[in-house]
Amino acid sequence: MSRRGWLLFLIMCFIWGIPYLMIKVAVESVSVPVLIFVRTAVGAAVLLPLALRGGQLAGLVRYWRPLLAFATIEIILPWWLLSDAERRVSSSMAALVIAAAPIIAVVAARIIGDGDGDRLTAARWAGLVLGFAGVVVLVGPDLRGGDPWAIVELLLTACGYATAPLLAARRLKDVPSLPMTAVCLTIAALVYTPAAALNWPQVMPPGRVLAALAGLALICTALAFVVFFALIREVGPTRSVIFTYINPVVAVLAGVVVLSESVTPGMLIASALILGGSVTAAGRRRSPEDEVTDDLQRGLVPGVHDQEVGDRTRPPGRQAVADAPGQADE
Repeated sequence: MSRRGWLLFLIMCFIWGIPYLMIKVAVESVSVPVLIFVRTAVGAAVLLPLALRGGQLAGLVRYWRPLLAFATIEIILPWWLLSDAERRVSSSMAALVIAAAPIIAVVAARIIGDGDGDRLTAARWAGLVLGFAGVVVLVGPDLRGGDPWAIVELLLTACGYATAPLLAARRLKDVPSLPMTAVCLTIAALVYTPAAALNWPQVMPPGRVLAALAGLALICTALAFVVFFALIREVGPTRSVIFTYINPVVAVLAGVVVLSESVTPGMLIASALILGGSVTAAGRRRSPEDEVTDDLQRGLVPGVHDQEVGDRTRPPGRQAVADAPGQADE
């Protein structure tokens, strides 16, 4: 990876690791609809001109149904569930639960038959078992005596992040990433406009809340996608999403340092199981060069053997957009 690639990689590790912290701060003083409206509206305002300048919005009308569906299960519903859950659980807990999204994506892909011939090897099955064990260790205490609904909201958020990429891969694969993201953010902003207007703060929120809202909108949404597109161009879609395994670590550290959140031994064990399981279950994507090598070793004519594409899973924000429309996300 080039020096520029490493720089973009490190930026993405940070940018998509801190939204949980900022959401936790923002929900102290503003309602969930206001938070999401500000984040999506500002993000759309930044990305739409870029899409218009490149003339990339033309022809998207025929994709309005899958775009609406993608916006719903990737942004509109998950961002509500996540923000509402963080009113009652720590940002560290939220990040670790949602880190299970790649594991859920592997299972979802098998259920709907979107594995593209990719086999679940013994190692990948072990990854699934490890990951789910980590989720059980992590959420068990809250399900027994904490806030079960907040945990359910986080798990539903992870399901949305896991399944939206499958929809994008099937129905939006010909849509460029930048206009798709801009349009989906615009749709979400329009959906939340009435609720945000009804719940608009009567007094100016504290400075730290305003800073969190600005950070979510400008850094974690608008800038994040611009940097992510640049990272994809620099290192390719497969390597560009490796940072999603580091985001939960950044989120936990941010929660501990900034908000003085406590991290229990159970959370540390669960995070190791979830992250290790995610990496193992996701497996390694095979490139065309791998297939050619295999064919040569078997004495076959290159191109006759079916190409393994690997699973199409992506964690909160977001590898969804990388492979599917050509991605970016949360």
